Parts: sequence; structure tokens; C-alpha cells
Amino acid sequence: MLFLKFLMQAVIQGTPLLFGATGEIITEKSGNLNLGIPGIMYVGAISGVIGGFFYQEKAPYVIPALAIIITFLSCLLGSLLASLIYSFLTITLRANQNVTGLALTTFGVGVGNFFGGSLIKLTGSTTPYLALSETSGAYCRFLPFGQSGFMVYLAALIAIVASFVIKRTRVGLQLRAVGENPATADAAGINVSRYKYFATCIGGMIAGLGGLFYIMDYSGGIWQNDGFGDRGWLAIAIVIFAIWKPAVAIFGSYIFGGLYILFNYVGVSMQMQPLLQMLPYVVTVIVLITVSMRKKREYQPPASLGLSYFREER
Repeated sequence: MLFLKFLMQAVIQGTPLLFGATGEIITEKSGNLNLGIPGIMYVGAISGVIGGFFYQEKAPYVIPALAIIITFLSCLLGSLLASLIYSFLTITLRANQNVTGLALTTFGVGVGNFFGGSLIKLTGSTTPYLALSETSGAYCRFLPFGQSGFMVYLAALIAIVASFVIKRTRVGLQLRAVGENPATADAAGINVSRYKYFATCIGGMIAGLGGLFYIMDYSGGIWQNDGFGDRGWLAIAIVIFAIWKPAVAIFGSYIFGGLYILFNYVGVSMQMQPLLQMLPYVVTVIVLITVSMRKKREYQPPASLGLSYFREER
């Protein structure tokens, strides 16, 4: 029973990571390296919280379906705006992708903490957190065939669909062409900028759902500033672990989720807990070294990853 409980908790813990990893894989397939994923997930979370807060405050009673729709749309809109900022800077203005991504993460956390703190003050609460118990209740309702909220299954479904689209469709083929060699794709008549914008924005919105899941399902509707931890960075690490394949990211996310909470199930001292929480990153380094040594093309990132495309240099 303890092992089954551990597996279920690993899946739940890995779900926000899966949203983030799937979104980043789609983005990176276009050649964009978005290190702003942690910030986008944070923006997605606070956007959903804002939508849920005002709906819960103004409505005479909470309708579960409407609560989910409002928070979902708010999350997607906030994540889309953050992704558009990154896309405009890196695709249109050709800013450095690494610097822009890191700046977006800092910006996203700051935005989340500002609005989160403001909402807490609006409630007049003396505690440093905001509780949306009624809204989150719509997410936490168990499904007839499982012991998890619906977003656990949604994350896996999105990853499977993304894997199919990337590998089996014309859109996926053109997306991969843009990520591998944008100049050749451009010469073949593919609109490189459009694909980069599309992949980055879709990927960002999917990642934002990871933040929404963490607040509404995993945390039971509790928002606390700086409470998201390093999950956004773990999502980026899973991209490497999954060798840029969304289907593999499903298993990678659950493995990372299990490693992240392993210290709760083994008897270790408080001093040893940080070492156990480092395991996901250690595994990522091992995978990165192994992939680099094998040098198989299917295990490598897109050839133009992180590079801005200048059509004039084609």
C-alpha cells in the first residue's frame, strides 16, 4: 500500500512538470530555447488565481464547470501574453534567447508575487496566503476511474497528442524543419517566424497549465508567494531527460516527481533531504552525458536551438 501511495504521489507531483516539459519541447522543436518557462508557469498560476478569485468573490455561488472555464481561460491568456513577450523579443527583435528567457523568469515571478500579494491584501487576511477552496474544489473532484483530478489525465493526453503531431503530421514535419535548419525551411516556402511564434505561444500556454494545476489541484487552491519552488527548472531538465520527445516526457516527469518526494518515504535526516532532492538534476546530468557520448542524431536537440534566424544571411 505504501508503494502504491508513493506511485500516485509521484504521478501527481510529476503532472506540473509534464505540462512544463511538453510545452518546452514544442517550443524547442521550433529552434527557440525558452528558459522563461518557470516564469510563464508562475504567470499562468497567478492568472488562474486572479480569475478564480474575482469569480468566487462576485458570484452568489460557485458553479464548478464555470469556475474551471474561467480559471482555464485566465491561465491561458496570461501564459499567452508572457509567451508573446518572449516571442517578440527573440523572433522579431532577435534578442539573445538565453538572456531573454532568464529575464522572463524573473519578470514572471515578480508579476506573480505582486498580484498574489495584492489579492491577499484585498481579502484583509493576516496570513500570507490566499485560499480559493471553492474554486479548487472543482479541480479536486475525483473521477470515477481514478483518484486524481482531471488535469492529471489532461497532461498525459496533451503529451501524447503533441508526440503524434510532431512525428506524424505535416505541421510537425515543418516544425521540425524550422528547428533543424530554418534557412532551408524558408527556402522551401515555410514561414519560419510564424512557426516559431506558433510553437512558442502554444508551448507557453501548455506550460502555464502546469502552474494552474499546482495551485488549483496539488495545493488545494492555496496561493503563497514564492511557493512554486524549482518545478519550472525541473520541467526544463525533463526536456533533456526525454530527449525532446513528449511521450518520453510522461515517464520522465513521473520519475522526477517520485525522486522529488522520495525523502518523504525513506528514513533520512533533515540534513540529507536536500541531497535527495538533487537526484532529478543528477539524473539529468547523467542522461546528458550519455546522450552526448552516443551522438545519435535522434537523441540530439534541434540543430538551430537557441539561434536567432536572420533571413538576410540565408
